[in-house]
Amino acid sequence: MLVRVVLSPTPSFPEPSALYTACKMVRWLSAKLGPTVASRHVARNLLRLLTSCYVGPTRQQFTVSSGESPPLSAGNIYQKRPVLGDIVSGPVLSCLLHIAHLYGEPVLTYQYLPYISYLVAPGSASGPSRLNSRKEAGLLAAVTLTQKIIVYLSDTTLMDILPRISHEVLLPVLSFLTSLVTGFPSGAQARTILCVKTISLIALICLRIGQEMVQQHLSEPVATFFQIFSQLHELRQQDLKLDPAGRGEDQLPQVVFSDGQQRPVDPALLDELQKVFTLEMAYTIYVPFSCLLGDIIRKIIPNHELVGELAGLYLESVSPSSRNPASMEPTVPSTGPEWDPQGGGCPQDDGHSGTFGSVLVGNRIQIPNDSRPETPGLLGPISGVGGGGLGSGSEDNALKQELPRSAHGLSGNWLAYWQYEIGVSQQDAHFHFHQIRLQSFPGHSGAVKCVAPLSSEDFFLSGSKDRTVRLWPLYNYGDGTSETAPRLVYTQHRKSVFFVGQLEAPQHVVSCDGAVHVWDPFTGKTLRTVEPPDSRVPLTAVAVMPAPHTSITMASSDSTLRFVDCRKPGLQHEFRLGGGLNGLVALAVSPSGRSVVAGFSSGFMVLLDTRTGLVLRGWPAHEGDILQIKAVEGSVLVSSSSDHSLTVWKELEQKPTHHYKSASDPIHTFDLYGSEAVTGTVSNKIGVCSLLEPPSQATTKLSSENFRGTLTSLALLPTKRHLLLGSDNGVIRLLA
Repeated sequence: MLVRVVLSPTPSFPEPSALYTACKMVRWLSAKLGPTVASRHVARNLLRLLTSCYVGPTRQQFTVSSGESPPLSAGNIYQKRPVLGDIVSGPVLSCLLHIAHLYGEPVLTYQYLPYISYLVAPGSASGPSRLNSRKEAGLLAAVTLTQKIIVYLSDTTLMDILPRISHEVLLPVLSFLTSLVTGFPSGAQARTILCVKTISLIALICLRIGQEMVQQHLSEPVATFFQIFSQLHELRQQDLKLDPAGRGEDQLPQVVFSDGQQRPVDPALLDELQKVFTLEMAYTIYVPFSCLLGDIIRKIIPNHELVGELAGLYLESVSPSSRNPASMEPTVPSTGPEWDPQGGGCPQDDGHSGTFGSVLVGNRIQIPNDSRPETPGLLGPISGVGGGGLGSGSEDNALKQELPRSAHGLSGNWLAYWQYEIGVSQQDAHFHFHQIRLQSFPGHSGAVKCVAPLSSEDFFLSGSKDRTVRLWPLYNYGDGTSETAPRLVYTQHRKSVFFVGQLEAPQHVVSCDGAVHVWDPFTGKTLRTVEPPDSRVPLTAVAVMPAPHTSITMASSDSTLRFVDCRKPGLQHEFRLGGGLNGLVALAVSPSGRSVVAGFSSGFMVLLDTRTGLVLRGWPAHEGDILQIKAVEGSVLVSSSSDHSLTVWKELEQKPTHHYKSASDPIHTFDLYGSEAVTGTVSNKIGVCSLLEPPSQATTKLSSENFRGTLTSLALLPTKRHLLLGSDNGVIRLLA
């Protein structure tokens, strides 16, 4: 939703500074959120937004400057003059390419290309139909994005996916573009823009792969493109009438063409098609492709002579002295391969083809001044005319660019997990554990007692028996086997650290080893230390209050609860939970901060109102020690015990909502994901159970390859859907 708000196209352009800030924020978010979240929530919305940039006739007008109609071409045969939609979509494309720069080529081939295929896929209706405005805009967006993608693909990847591009992108686009029965909502203008963009795209691919590969892989799309001129030529000769006599009301006339195929034709579309596939368009297509393909054009385009004649007619209409478009002698560029004056403006073969040997430069068709039309037609002046050329230093005119190598590029296990995640529906609310190892965090010399991600999920904290707390970065790196060093080590504790958490409102870290330390995660500086009033009665459990509260809840073994506000000296509140209860071992604060639940070693639980200090409820919840308690929205409590049970409670209801029993070991650590609990046992088993449905639990045994040692602590990253698992050997693993 945030991406749609800050980059959504509006009728009036936003201030440049505001647009720049919005793009910068989206780029920052893309890096901060990591590959899976950025692809699922940022890139996916950017792709949807791209289509909106081309909706409506206004966005499909060629840009005009200085009060006149400048050339359609920007100086080369594949980068055409933009339409207004191209300008509106510029920031969206920039952010999409930035995500590809961050996480590598797989973003282009596994996320963007399938979405392009979805945009151009034909509808389910079998009969002739008109496109809607959204589908029309989607076709324009798809071709624009494909052209951007081609430039950044390596030669190897381009050849690997070329059959997919041909069959899943080019042919579906051409089926709409050359359809004799499907009209465009914006009429000839939208079809013309799509035609120009498709010419640009196919020409770019031809330049990348060379003549030999064009004949092998692109014969069908190129021939299909040229075939429409023959079909319209035959229809003009047959003089197809609009008279519906002799056919049903919903039936279209069937026309037999010279290739022996019988095709339906909508007479009402002929005017639109003839406005698009004019003599000028024939010239626009024929000249660059005759140069790019050379003699191969005779093999793959059966009607090349007809299109050449139409191009000649156009050239004769604007310059009677020049009849043959292939006989013009171009101006020799200052750099580039040798030119053959007799070869129709095409470079002589230099032994290389496409970008596999050397990048072709100088494929510019320079028309002499006396051959240029005085007034532009529908497409503007002749395509390919003007300064610049393919050898232009402009980045936009490059045939090929390398994606910069990023430390966060996807590979190995990260790539496998990312491929799975981008295919998961956003409506899927379940946690799926695949046991894919993504990162390792060695450094502790003792058992890891607790792990806690920061609210942003780009860092996490760990506390250990080695009396240190470490702050670790959570950015993806490597192929799943890499090890990450801590960003900061806090060494002021004197005993084993059993609690660590973030006080979200002031962004401080709270850790406890029997005394509470409050410190700055950016500098490691201790801000405050809270010692127990009696050294013989240490603190046994700690919980932090949710924002906007700034208090810390502490429990001691004498069943006393104390509240400390980190902004003020001294105690804020102190409540003694009487009744002979001893051994207070677990605490949990409700998401609203209005109640605290305390668990005892006897299995008893007490619910306290933090506003009044009154005990709302006390009840025997388990038969063994309380191991851990969590509080959830909706006044729901989840507790685990040494009696092997995990129980779900409503705060003020006597009976539990659900009750799970572990078969072999107690659930000594768990975390919550929506309406599910992710559990861990000392036998290294990870379970997922629902808090709402009848008792059922899926359990996975951690393999020794992915996790070594005994599981001691567990924390879940709810946005990224990853698990942090601490072990008794001091190593923390990030798994998905």
